[in-house]
Formats: sequence, structure tokens, C-alpha cells
Amino acid sequence: MRLVDWLDKGASLGPDAKCLTMDGKNLSYAEVQGLTHRVARGLNGAGITPGKHVAVLSGNDPVAFACVFAISRAAAVWCPINPRNEAAENAFVLDNFDCAALFFHSKFTELVDALRQDLPKLEVLVCLDAEQPFAPSLDQWLAGVADVPFAATPVSDLAMLPGTGGTTGHPKGVMLTNRNLETMTALTLMGYPFEGRPVYLAMAPLTHAAGVLAFPIMARGGEIVIMPYPDIGEFLTLASRHKATHIFLPPTLIYMLIDHPALPATDLSSLQCFWYGAAPISAARLEEAIGKFGPVMAQLFGQTEAPMMISMMAPRDHFHPDGSIARARLSSAGRPGSLVQVAILDAENNLLPQGERGEIVVKGSLVMDGYYKNPGATAEATVNGWHRTGDIGYLDADNYLFIVDRAKDMIITGGFNVYSAEVEAILLSHPAVQDGAVFGLPDDKWGERVCAVVQLRAGHSADPQEIIAHTKAAIGSVKAPKELEIWPDLPRSKVGKVLKREIRAQRLDRKI
Repeated sequence: MRLVDWLDKGASLGPDAKCLTMDGKNLSYAEVQGLTHRVARGLNGAGITPGKHVAVLSGNDPVAFACVFAISRAAAVWCPINPRNEAAENAFVLDNFDCAALFFHSKFTELVDALRQDLPKLEVLVCLDAEQPFAPSLDQWLAGVADVPFAATPVSDLAMLPGTGGTTGHPKGVMLTNRNLETMTALTLMGYPFEGRPVYLAMAPLTHAAGVLAFPIMARGGEIVIMPYPDIGEFLTLASRHKATHIFLPPTLIYMLIDHPALPATDLSSLQCFWYGAAPISAARLEEAIGKFGPVMAQLFGQTEAPMMISMMAPRDHFHPDGSIARARLSSAGRPGSLVQVAILDAENNLLPQGERGEIVVKGSLVMDGYYKNPGATAEATVNGWHRTGDIGYLDADNYLFIVDRAKDMIITGGFNVYSAEVEAILLSHPAVQDGAVFGLPDDKWGERVCAVVQLRAGHSADPQEIIAHTKAAIGSVKAPKELEIWPDLPRSKVGKVLKREIRAQRLDRKI
């Protein structure tokens, strides 16, 4: 299955069914199909032959997402561009990933105009919604393009070239194949509830998790309701109005949703599956979410290099056979997906037995083909056929995967290893804490000292020393923060993850 085949599969189940919806306007499967044929033919006519790379720079938008399938139909490779990246980073991605064409939304016109002078590889520029002095609108570009089916023969299985987060240096291009995406989609359909035609409410960016989760929805002929910008209140309104069956949110936004005043009056009885992932979740807040949303919570764990489904926890796995909540499992990332292998390695690359902590590694058809034009980074991320995730964790006796921390986020203080995620979980168990970040700062005596910044829940108050005492009581003084600040809000990524790097950098700038 190529990426575009998921669209065609959905269309085969009902061409007149709703496919993409935003602001009350619907595009049927047949309409999206027709648009993708024309755009694919337009790309071909503009010299974008099979195998070339085509970027999309847009917020959540139905036409932008339709262009993703058109790129696949043209047998080209989709390069998602993060709208929130700095201009220099996007320039690097467009150049280093060898993008020959760019579809962009008019809100990014100034950015594209500033970048294009230094991007000689860009052969085609098209604005999705309005003519620009240097680029036609999509409607203008498609004028005269025949509205008949188009097909191209792929030159490889490469389907998608997203960039890594770029936490150190420049982003790396992750070569995801159609087989990778097919495996991810198969795992999703096998592992989670899908009854009838699903309705998926996408608030997270379609260039991130929200986008690839649309593929299994399309395989069932479902509707994708797109939110143009994140808003928790509007999310609740749309979930009820459209009778959403599937939704995805990272933990930070789930915490906001739990506390939203409109939640008690919102009808969410249509929900079959409430996916959460992209960051560790507090077990205490997850149990609270189960109480408020019902038995629909569903965890997923993956990374760009092995998308979404390294491990999975379906709604039923949150409970014991007698119906009671399986509290010990709530801190886990579920069990490894049935089409992947997961293991734990020590520092010498030896496989570890159950219960022992080490680096989580994965192999199987979910794993990328490597980093684009970067064999050194590919080799560094691979050991004996396993892909190194960079996460520290262990597998328990029931094969549940527990992620202790990112290897780079581990704090070494006075010779002791402190896992920031463990401390964050305790902070979030405090009734007044909504979100937080734990990190190490240089310390002349201990090497590093444990520090934290938290955001309080609406209507709650707490003293920093009270929260520190709560943490000490749970995990002892070595792991508890030596310093804790309360901020009114925390910097977050485009998918709502707390930006620990940014928080730590702000603290370092104060030379504390």
C-alpha cells in the first residue's frame, strides 16, 4: 500500500462519504481524489518526476493535506515542513532534503519569499490559497490541467521524509517508506477499537501524529475533522457536534482538557478511542482521565524513526479482567506492537533480561530505512540490526514496556542517576500541579542539581517548598528538586509537549 492507496481505499467504500471537514465545509472522498489526480498531473507537467521531493508548509488545512496524497500519486516524496521552525532551520530542511517543489499557505508568504532566493533547488512554488508575486495560487497553477485520473510509477518505496526534532544540531531526514507506514497503519487497525465509519478529530498538526493517524481512518472510509488551530474549548464542541470516535492529544493538552469547565456538559459518548502519546503521562492524571472519559484511553509510543506504534496499550489493557483499573500498568507505554520486536540493551550492547534497565531498541518493518544522506548518523543509531531509540526503560514480567527517561535527560547528581521522568511523574501527582519539567543545572558540589519548573492547575495554589516536600516524601531527597519555580505557563511545542530544553536554557541564562 502506497500512501495514496489509503485515500483510494476509503473512496472505494463510498466516494460520496465525507473525507476532510473544516469550518463546516466538507470535501468528499471523490472530491479529494479528483484534486489529487489534478495536482499529481500538475506536478508531472512541471517536471516533478517520480522520486523527486515535494514539501508542504501549512497549518492544518484540508487542501494542504490533500496535496500530501497528490504527492504520493505523482510517485514523489512528501517532505513535511514544521511551520513553527525558525526560518534558518526550514531553509536547511528544504535545501538539505533536496526539495524540488513547495506548496505553501499564504500565511507563510513572507517566510517563503525570504527563503527562496537561497534555495536554487526549488523548481516549483505554489501558494495553496492565493496568488503571490512570485508564485501562482493552486487554482491558477491547475488551470488547464486535465481532470482525468493520473498514475505514476514509483522509483523506490520512499514515501515520506520528515525531519527529526533538531534537538542537537540540524534536523536529520528520516526516510520512511510506504512499508513503514503500512506497518504502522496495520498495527493501529489491529490494536485499537474501530467500529463503523470512524470520525477522527485532528487538533494536532497533520504534519505530525495527527496526519499519520489519518491513514487508518481513511482505510475505514472515515471522516477527518480538521481544526485549523488548537483550542481546547472548540475541541470539545467539535467532538460532540461531529460525534468523534477517535481523537489524539499529548498529555499536556489532556491535563487542560480534564480541567476545562465545559467538559462535564459535553457529550463524548461517541468516543471509541482516545489516543495519548508523544510524551510520558502522569499515572494519576491518566486515572483521572479514565474516570472522566470512560474506558476509551489508548496509549501509543513511537518516534519519527519508528512511527507511532513501537508499543501500544488499547483501552481494555488499562483494566484488570474484573474491571478494576490496572494501576501498575498506567505508568507503562503498553506492550510492543505485534509486528515489531523490542529489547533492552546495556552500555556494551548486550541484551538485558526482563526488569533490567537499559536503552530501548526496536527492529522490524516499522523502522525507517535510515537518515537521508547521513550514513554516519544511520550507523550510530543502529546496533546489530536494532534501532536505538535513545530512551531508557525496561520490560516487566508481563512484557509491558516502562520508559524511565530519555537518555539525554538523565541527571547525574553526586554520582547518582536521577531520571527526570520519574521525578516529573511525582510532581504531577500533586493535586495542584498541572504540568512540569525536571532538568539538571551545573553544580560545583554535586556536578548537577535537580531543578524543576511547574505550572499549577487553574484555581489551585501551592508553595514551592510544599511541592518539594511532596516529592521528597515519595522518592527521597536525592531525587527531589533542590529548586522549584512556579511559572504561569510553560513553553510548548507545536503538539503541546513541554519544551524542557527551552526551560533549562532560560534558567541557564539567569546563571542560576
